[in-house]
Amino acid sequence: MIQLTPSAVSAAKTIVATAKEPARGLRILVEAGGCSGFMYKLELAPEQRDGDAVVEADGVQIFIDDLSQPMVAGMVVDYASSLEHSGFVFQNPNATASCGCGKSFA
Repeated sequence: MIQLTPSAVSAAKTIVATAKEPARGLRILVEAGGCSGFMYKLELAPEQRDGDAVVEADGVQIFIDDLSQPMVAGMVVDYASSLEHSGFVFQNPNATASCGCGKSFA
């Protein structure tokens, strides 16, 4: 389904462990919007929902809803940190175009 790099796993573990509300993992969603047509959304997931695909990587659970699954199949999720930008980076083989921010794609 998707792969997480070691740095993405580490960041996800930190986010889940320090969440104010209990969370089982992170949810990756694809929503209409952004400058390229679709955008990625990442949020805490308190539970698995019907239709979710569950990806487990070194103890971290990632939930992907049934509508987003075909759009992210084969995607690699990384976490990058630099002086200019820190955050999750999505390398999606299904994207035909993306914007400069890396959060929006077509």
